[in-house]
Amino acid sequence: YARLSPPIHVQAADECADWQIANRLASALAAATGREWRDLPAPRELIQAGLARGPSGLTLADLDAAPHGIDLGPLQPSLLRRLQTASGNIECAPPPMLQELERARCCFASVATEDPTLLRLIGRRELRNNNSWMHNAARLIKGKPRHQLWMHPDDLRARGLLDGMRVQVCSKVGKVVTEVRADADLMPGVVSLPHGYGHTGPGVRLTLAGQLAGVSINDLTDPSLLDGASGNAALNGVPVSVAAAVAD
Repeated sequence: YARLSPPIHVQAADECADWQIANRLASALAAATGREWRDLPAPRELIQAGLARGPSGLTLADLDAAPHGIDLGPLQPSLLRRLQTASGNIECAPPPMLQELERARCCFASVATEDPTLLRLIGRRELRNNNSWMHNAARLIKGKPRHQLWMHPDDLRARGLLDGMRVQVCSKVGKVVTEVRADADLMPGVVSLPHGYGHTGPGVRLTLAGQLAGVSINDLTDPSLLDGASGNAALNGVPVSVAAAVAD
């Protein structure tokens, strides 16, 4: 089934679509850095190129003439023809993945010799502060504070801390000071900070968000903690220590 949906909004002469904005930004960046850049084609040109390479034989004119779409019949098997592996098979256990599994086993084994006072930091997101931009909307930042470090009551007692105290959270790469909140639903040994807070850094110009309490979890995440198979940063499970903050 193929269908081409035309834009709902008719673009005015002084407006730019997303792809045009991206082209202008990339062109300016290329000029500023002395690099070459060739503008991306318009969406219809990309669609036409894709149709020309595909098996359907359709053109843009065909799709334009069928506003309700074109039924191309039942789906046909094609996976085996599209595989690009040297073996021609779906490789469920390629060497890089097996190597990463071995590294994971070593990581689990090292936990047994880890400092028992360390806690594991995880992030969290909530409906009204899913990302940092939401903190600059007055309606979304109303209500009780939601920036605190969550911590299990047992972990608080073990460190002589009380609910609501200001605490210092330290990782291998940084430290922050914030308020702690007891949460019995959290697993012992785990603490949680929300994403998107910490709007007091240099160059930040968010009027409302700049007045909001909270620290950035990014100041604690270790850039050397990576998932080797995918190259993704490991943003959860960061070892941290938590202690009462020293008064200024």
